[in-house]
Amino acid sequence: MRKTYFTAALIAAIVIGWLGSGYLKDTAVSVPKSIADKNERLRVTTDDRPASQVRVSTSFAQEQKRVITLRGRTQNKRTVSVQAQVGGLVAERRVERGDRVERGDILCEIAVEDREANLKEALAGLAQAELDLKGVQQLAARGLQSEAVIASSESAMATAQARVERRQLEQSQLKIKAPFAGIVEETFMEVGQLASPGSQCVSLVDLDPMLLIGQVSERDRAELKVGQEVRAKLSNGREISGQVSFIGHVAQSGTRTYPVEALVENSDFAIASGLIASIDIVTGLIKVHNISSALLVLDDLGQTGVRAVSATRTVEFHPVEILAQAGQGVSVTGLPDVLDLIVVGQQSVIAGERVSVRQAGTGAMGRAAL
Repeated sequence: MRKTYFTAALIAAIVIGWLGSGYLKDTAVSVPKSIADKNERLRVTTDDRPASQVRVSTSFAQEQKRVITLRGRTQNKRTVSVQAQVGGLVAERRVERGDRVERGDILCEIAVEDREANLKEALAGLAQAELDLKGVQQLAARGLQSEAVIASSESAMATAQARVERRQLEQSQLKIKAPFAGIVEETFMEVGQLASPGSQCVSLVDLDPMLLIGQVSERDRAELKVGQEVRAKLSNGREISGQVSFIGHVAQSGTRTYPVEALVENSDFAIASGLIASIDIVTGLIKVHNISSALLVLDDLGQTGVRAVSATRTVEFHPVEILAQAGQGVSVTGLPDVLDLIVVGQQSVIAGERVSVRQAGTGAMGRAAL
């Protein structure tokens, strides 16, 4: 019985020792601490394994307009409350809301009342002052009049002349006229109403030219210049164009963005104020590559870019700036005019690695492999 226990214990000891021998012999495998560490280990083992196979496609840069896109809206250039300069009863209002007027058109008219009589009185006083001055001048020519009397007559003549001019100006101000061409947005005066100086006749909106306004970032502002081409698509589907007319020099405190304005011709007043607009500002020409978004990768520093193959069949990483995205493709800049992009296998290779290259879709060796 004891011999059986001893045999079982011996067998158990041998099995445990055999199982534990693997832990004693195996070397602990450390986990890479970062992507850079992993890439460094891959570089060390690169020469010990066959070259990775990749497929490339030759990409050619295309020249196109560089565009800054921002959200904005239309805004009328000015809104003016046209007011009366003299008081009195409102005799007539010639416009209604929505009417289009030209510069100089009569909007409202104040009753003449006794102003015509006042003008006649002033004209009569001027005539009397002229006669008095002539009489004094004739006497002065014969030495029969003093300088003081002459000066008094000349002063009376100037006063009478000024009184006539004031009466004439007052009469001309009875007709309230449009200071510019525009649209009547609001009316305030009604016939029979007693108006005082400063009373509002109408609110007049200037729609030509129309303003496009938006906000740009600090980086984009550096590329803007007055006179640059602007295109916009309005919320109603209409497309318009104009030129940059103003670039702000003081950033908005909350957003740290700068105001930008563009002038758009609107002679037919068809563009309303306050429409939402997608605004494109053309800042110049730039060379871009149109590629699939699936080709974009990240390097060790987190930069977005693409992997390509050099003439020595070495993998290169090129950081890019994404300009626009459409469907599955993107337009990027920052690349050479011509390069062999890795389109198959770009995720399994690293910069500096030598690879076996084949041209995508042809089965032939690409330019980079020659």
